[in-house]
Amino acid sequence: MRAVILVSGGLDSATVLALARSRGLECHTLSLDYGQRHRAELAAAAHVSSALGAVAHRVVTLDYGQFGGSALTDIATAVPETRAAGIPVTYVPARNTVMLAIALGWAEVLEAREIHIGVNAVDYSGYPDCRPAFIAAFQNLANLATKAAVEGGTLAIQAPLIAWSKGEIILEGLRHGVDFAQTVSCYQADDSGRACGRCDACHFRREGFRAAGVPDPTRYQATPGTSGLA
Repeated sequence: MRAVILVSGGLDSATVLALARSRGLECHTLSLDYGQRHRAELAAAAHVSSALGAVAHRVVTLDYGQFGGSALTDIATAVPETRAAGIPVTYVPARNTVMLAIALGWAEVLEAREIHIGVNAVDYSGYPDCRPAFIAAFQNLANLATKAAVEGGTLAIQAPLIAWSKGEIILEGLRHGVDFAQTVSCYQADDSGRACGRCDACHFRREGFRAAGVPDPTRYQATPGTSGLA
């Protein structure tokens, strides 16, 4: 059975791909070049897709950066290195909705019956499009808005990590052969993929390896934990 897997280059989506492959699915991976701060995550997504046996990998380019509204698409807005109340400025407006919509189009062409996404509602930054209610709502939309659904097919949005901690995700990824050294999670990684060690994404990643009790293979620009998020 075919499936479209959204792959960002980070550890969550790499684990989702590995889990899909372990089920024997024919995996078609999709990344979105939406004007994010760095290209390192896109290079990581391509590498992870190849290493974990995807049969095809596509990158869709969408100039989301022209809208601004997020520290990840507007270089004039600093990536926060301390926590504040509410939804952080690293939230990209409607990003998961847009990515799932593009994945839905490709899935329909492929006659795929599943779309997989690595959203997580436990160790996350409070993004509204990482919640179970959002995934359920998009699945309802997918089964109303497509030719395949009208003709009797159904499509499932799979979010297998949605209730897992980062430590659990890391342990499961390792069990399925994910090389986390090749993944990039940092919001402001350099061109070679080295992490800042200070942003929210770095915090959750570092704490995940600590909770899993395994060495952190992340390449950092400087020693993590010396400043910024604790």
